[in-house]
Formats: sequence, structure tokens, C-alpha cells
Amino acid sequence: MVSISSDVIRGYNDTMILYLLRQAPSYGYEISKEIKELTKEKYVIKETTLYSAFTRMEKKGLIQSYSGAGENGKKRTYYRITEDGKKFYEERCEEWNITKEVVEKFIES
Repeated sequence: MVSISSDVIRGYNDTMILYLLRQAPSYGYEISKEIKELTKEKYVIKETTLYSAFTRMEKKGLIQSYSGAGENGKKRTYYRITEDGKKFYEERCEEWNITKEVVEKFIES
């Protein structure tokens, strides 16, 4: 099975995370698990990449973190998307559609 190079997808990690947070607030492990499942294991986000993205997006005001307890009572840091995060996500989707259109001109089927 061919997997996706982290270099190729790096610019879209934030978009993928924001997509999931649009569904519901979540925490790191759950987000990484969902990315792995949704991509059918073609992309597995590294823990350091994920937490760097959380830090970067929180500084930009795209997400907010808060403490909460998981199902087993274990304390976790949860993340939720902000209004700025929703706008950023939509902009990135528009950018992706243009990027895909341009790159597809150079890909043979």
C-alpha cells in the first residue's frame, strides 16, 4: 500500500484537524485515530506533528483548549474550533480546490 509523504500533506494537517473539530470537540489521541481511520491508514499523523499543530492553531485563535474528563474519568485536554477557525477552514477548502485543479493538469491517470 502506498502511503502519503508527510512533506506532501504537511500544509493540510490544520485543515484535517479543523474538519474533525467542526464535527465535535475532541482530544489528541482521538483526532489522530480518526485521521488514521478516515484515510484507511494511508496517512498517520505523528504525535509531535499533531501537538505542534494544536499549539500553532491555538496561538492563531483557530482553536481553544480546555480541560475535561474522559469516559474513564482521566483528565484530558480537549480542543474546539473557534469562529476564526471555521473561516480559516473554509478558506483552506477553497485553496485546496484550486490547488487540486492546478496539480491535476500535470498528473497522468
